[in-house]
Amino acid sequence: MALAATACGAATPGAGPGGQGPPPVTVLTHAAGTDTGDIFIAPEGRGYAAGPEILSSSGQVVWFHALAPGETATDFRTQTYQGAPVLTWFQGSGLDGTDYIYNDHYQQIAEVRAGNGYYTDFHEFLITPSNTALILADVMGTADLSSIGGPRDQKVFNGVVQEIDIPTGRVLFQWNSADHVPYGDSHNPRPPSAAMPWDWFHINAVHLDTDGNLLINSRYTWTTYKVNLHGGDILWQLGGKHTTFKLTAGPGQVLDSAGEIFAFQHDPEAVGNDEYTFFDNESDGSTSLLPHSRVVTVKLDLATKMATLVRSANQPEGRTVPAEGNAQTTPNGDWFVGWGELPYLSEFGPSGQLLFNARFPAGVSTYRAYRLPWPAGG
Repeated sequence: MALAATACGAATPGAGPGGQGPPPVTVLTHAAGTDTGDIFIAPEGRGYAAGPEILSSSGQVVWFHALAPGETATDFRTQTYQGAPVLTWFQGSGLDGTDYIYNDHYQQIAEVRAGNGYYTDFHEFLITPSNTALILADVMGTADLSSIGGPRDQKVFNGVVQEIDIPTGRVLFQWNSADHVPYGDSHNPRPPSAAMPWDWFHINAVHLDTDGNLLINSRYTWTTYKVNLHGGDILWQLGGKHTTFKLTAGPGQVLDSAGEIFAFQHDPEAVGNDEYTFFDNESDGSTSLLPHSRVVTVKLDLATKMATLVRSANQPEGRTVPAEGNAQTTPNGDWFVGWGELPYLSEFGPSGQLLFNARFPAGVSTYRAYRLPWPAGG
């Protein structure tokens, strides 16, 4: 750790193992009305030290945990574990890593890994109100795709959700995309060889709906699935080839060129009153369905099976985000947005006004970004 803790538990920034500190953050816009709280990011790229980082609202470093060269961190945020505020993040290299829990004195108190011999995926580490962990894994399998014109022995990556008992590491629940979703629902082209693994689903989020069931997101089926936490059955699908809902756009809103509300999306969040927010990439770097990425709110009518796009905010520089990203709804109703592979962080007010915008140097990114209260912050 490249920081020296002060007596009050805060920390001062230092250089990582390679001699570099965290990348600088330049604040471009900082208007009145932003929500309170510190900024939580996990930057990487351009030769700077990677690691979880807390910034003050003005962009000053409060705490930074420099990782060893070759390691990265994702999904850094505050959560609650056993009634206390904690810091959590994924840390690793390549396809595998570990989820960490630190207390408010910046001391490690627990770690979580996928069970059943699977590699721990970097996309999600969510602590539930029951003090269990929801995490993801990508699992290699073989699929018979002859019914959709493919080979009978196609190697595939299937998306897996696990609920883990944190103290023991025991798997309490497991859901595999291959057991519930047809391979033909994918929008990702198959590779030229059956021996090349097909990333047909690309699971990138699992969150809790307001009733305690799961929201599981697939980048390549363009679908968010509501899944029963106990039996694993799909309760509804939003978007994609088998959407439960008719998709519509409210006043001033637009569907994309495929008639979808979102595509290649990330981070479904339940905000109550049958409304959900999504980070809408609209691009995978080669295919774009809108000229810019955005954040959207969708209102579901469960009785009429209608889904209406009611609110959106476009990427301030008018660019598309080929991967990653999130949109957090803050307590005052703002959106705090990490623009994934683009080097930007933004905050929008409830009426869509840009209240905060900041950037890293080119080539630096953070998978997600949050504005959150932290008792040991600045």
